[in-house]
Amino acid sequence: MRTIRFLLLLVLPLLLAAPASAQTRTRTGKAKPEKADIIKARPANPRTEGYYKDIFMDGGIGLNAYPDLPAADFLNLTLEQYTSSERTKLISIDTMLQTALLVGSPIDENGILLYPDGEPRFRMVYFNGGRATMHGRSLTEKGRQHVRDFVKNGGSYLGTCAGAFICAKGVARDTGYVVNEDYLGVWPGWTVGTGLENSYTSLFVEPGSPLLQYYDYGNDMKIDSVRHNGGDYAYMDADVPAGTEILLRFDGDTLKLKKSIHNTVSAWAWKENAQTGRVVAIGSHPERQVFGERLELMSALIRYALDGNGTTKLKGVLKNGEKRAMDRTTGDNDPAYTRVGDRQYHHFAVDVPEGVKEIKVELCAPEFWTDRFDLWLFADGQDFAFKSNARYKNIAHGSDKTLIVPVDKAGRFYISVFCATTVDTVQTPYGDQYCGRIDVLNGVPYSLKVTW
Repeated sequence: MRTIRFLLLLVLPLLLAAPASAQTRTRTGKAKPEKADIIKARPANPRTEGYYKDIFMDGGIGLNAYPDLPAADFLNLTLEQYTSSERTKLISIDTMLQTALLVGSPIDENGILLYPDGEPRFRMVYFNGGRATMHGRSLTEKGRQHVRDFVKNGGSYLGTCAGAFICAKGVARDTGYVVNEDYLGVWPGWTVGTGLENSYTSLFVEPGSPLLQYYDYGNDMKIDSVRHNGGDYAYMDADVPAGTEILLRFDGDTLKLKKSIHNTVSAWAWKENAQTGRVVAIGSHPERQVFGERLELMSALIRYALDGNGTTKLKGVLKNGEKRAMDRTTGDNDPAYTRVGDRQYHHFAVDVPEGVKEIKVELCAPEFWTDRFDLWLFADGQDFAFKSNARYKNIAHGSDKTLIVPVDKAGRFYISVFCATTVDTVQTPYGDQYCGRIDVLNGVPYSLKVTW
């Protein structure tokens, strides 16, 4: 009974919490209009900016639950995870927590993978091994759709073993294709179970594999002793999604299996277009490795997935003197006018005509929201305006900002709004849970206006 009470204390803040007024800023007054600070321009890296964190690791119902991801530590990447307690038989508690995190709750309408406008909140989601169908079913169709939206809108996906099964549409068998409605289908292909359990195999690196841009694997094009336990391979005989890349193949010539897996595709990748994220899958288990080529393998899979994040997109083009209100919520299903999330950028453009010497950019929040959140304002005359490259910036506390931006020549200018307010995390037996500024999770409304 004590355990149940403790777990409910973890769940209830996610489902019932109100905005943390004790941590609300008390600054009053609006920011004074001033000339924009100018910082030295540096190359932008949009694939690493504009996300809450790098990786979310899903160890939910039916999946293996681990406290860390060694390759993420090796690569110095930020990580959050959910770990289920299936072994303790507290499935109802698991369901409540997983639903709040990945499906949604009153304080986070579309779950932690997505920003209020449906954009990816993490750069990559990682699905552990385990039981693919069980986990997919536990997510419900709404949770599965959130993962599909995550990839469609530019977040990348990595799955090992069960994570490789669930990324597909279903499995290919001698009798034909079997669609699995509990799978994600973020790679619209088919997999085949290897029939090999609790074993190890070598993996051949495919000639020209993009994984070779990260490590050379001893220059022998082979990675020895990679754990395998009931995983799969990509079905490549027919109906292969265009653009599927072969990364690795199984070395199975010494395995006495009913059906040989020798030279079948053990790891593959797919990216639908420039706007979507990259899907990377491997039928084996390199995720717990802490040294050598197997650690490099998992690290390369992560790096290739992250390098496939979708391109930066504009929310819209601003017109002279027109105020654009960004105040819709997730439920309004109007992402072009939806609030900004924590550590998220909203990007805009403005086309400045000949003869204009400067433009004035005004950012403000509704009265109730003023000075409760930190919104930063950036502008640049050459590319999407990120903190790392924007020539003009205003990062004062509070939400209301003004930039006076000099114009050297007519053309397109880029403007962005960044929400610097974010949540805190606390470690629990179920992984990372949020505390502090959870009132940011459903987004911060604001308006933006450019005049000249």
